[in-house]
Amino acid sequence: MDETADRSDGPAARPGLLVDRLPWLLRWAVLASLCLLVLTAGAYVLARIAIALAPLAIALAATLFLAGLLDPVTSRLRRHRFPPALAALVGVLLLLGVLVGASALVWRLSAGQFSDLVRQLDEGLHRTREFLVSTLPVSRRQLDQWAQRLVAGVRRSAPDPITGAATVAEAVGGVLLVLVLLFFLLKDGRPMWRWILARVPERARPTTAAAGRAGWRTLGAYTRGTMVIAAIDAAGIGLALVLLRVPLALPLAVITFLGGFVPIIGATVAGGVAVLVGLAARGPVTALLVLAAVIVVQQVEGNLLEPLIMKRQVCLHPVVVLLTVTAGTLLGGIVGAFVAVPVGAVVYSVVSTIAEYRGRAADVGRAGTAAGSPGPPSDGAEPRDGTGPAETSAPDEPAGPAEPQPPHG
Repeated sequence: MDETADRSDGPAARPGLLVDRLPWLLRWAVLASLCLLVLTAGAYVLARIAIALAPLAIALAATLFLAGLLDPVTSRLRRHRFPPALAALVGVLLLLGVLVGASALVWRLSAGQFSDLVRQLDEGLHRTREFLVSTLPVSRRQLDQWAQRLVAGVRRSAPDPITGAATVAEAVGGVLLVLVLLFFLLKDGRPMWRWILARVPERARPTTAAAGRAGWRTLGAYTRGTMVIAAIDAAGIGLALVLLRVPLALPLAVITFLGGFVPIIGATVAGGVAVLVGLAARGPVTALLVLAAVIVVQQVEGNLLEPLIMKRQVCLHPVVVLLTVTAGTLLGGIVGAFVAVPVGAVVYSVVSTIAEYRGRAADVGRAGTAAGSPGPPSDGAEPRDGTGPAETSAPDEPAGPAEPQPPHG
């Protein structure tokens, strides 16, 4: 039987089904489209569930990111014979100390600038108004109308006191939930992972352990690398604002640091805020200098620092990053923009690891068949080069134990 007949009418072809009469390429396209639709629908359902449970989803995401950031600290403490509970407590207290200390420092250095900021903003807005009237075909009356509409829109969008109090209470409850979850994840993360692996079928357990380790490494590398890059961006732009005597340079540097956790879009928005403050407080010339400084810092970050720090930990193309951030923003707003890229990077790492292990198992199976062995190995068979999951635990990672057992307590 020739190749065309074999592809058109394979061994599974039955004359009673219309789909079996289609060419093999069309059948493959239909099957791939159905799989894509199922995966898309599943991702959409999960996203809607996460949105419906937004406070819990935000708390879990923040807990995982902070755990990936603090896990090297607690692992080192455990190597120095610290009990797991004490190591987790030290990590949480260290995080609180850094956050409270940084907030107190920003307030102490910036509180005295607020009194002069109102006067500088009035003068800067007047200069900006005169610059726009003399440069663009607009009149002072039109600018006043636009300003009134903007102020009215801001007032309408402002929440009422009851809603604001409820939002503050919800935020405080979310912060407390994150701290509690973070403590227990740092303390019992490894027993939890061993308990999960014990429920996985033995055939797929090595692959699951390897995929979990890869995802956890990617999350930790992304969190720590992004924090370093964001800190460098904030230091560079903050130094430029100080040299140009732009008011509130330190709070603007903090905004730049937070914006660095949203790839591509966050740094651009933070730089735009700095430019607007420079325009309102010091005039168009200072604003252009601030814009030049922001562009230089972002170019150095994107072309030098990010490839050097991230290396191969997060292997996502910039187009994929941009689409992921956009999708996360549309689904989850600001929080979705923060978590979109790390979630995409972790999913990519897990899927790549599973595909790599399955490919190695297939190679071992073909080699065994050629040598006359009874059959292919299991899904978690070790590769021929000795790099398989023979040892499924690592001292610095909460994933991948060799001997699964349920958690204690």
